[in-house]
Amino acid sequence: MTKKKDIYQRLKNNPKNVRFEELCKAAEIFGFKFRGGKGSHRVYVKEGIKEILNFQNVKGKAKPYQVRQLLKVIDKYNLLEED
Repeated sequence: MTKKKDIYQRLKNNPKNVRFEELCKAAEIFGFKFRGGKGSHRVYVKEGIKEILNFQNVKGKAKPYQVRQLLKVIDKYNLLEED
């Protein structure tokens, strides 16, 4: 559980400086499954959650608004509390 909290805090503290791979790994830790993608995009989904996360790799970095989208979904569905 502390791993989830650590990742959440790191993303929340600095959404403008998150590596793309770190964002993808965070989504997987919170239970999202890689569904595919094309080019620099990766799509993640999770059963029971209607939002689809679409991350874009820009020179190894994630777009800040996409980091905030993940954080918003984590908060909305209380994913920090589930084990």
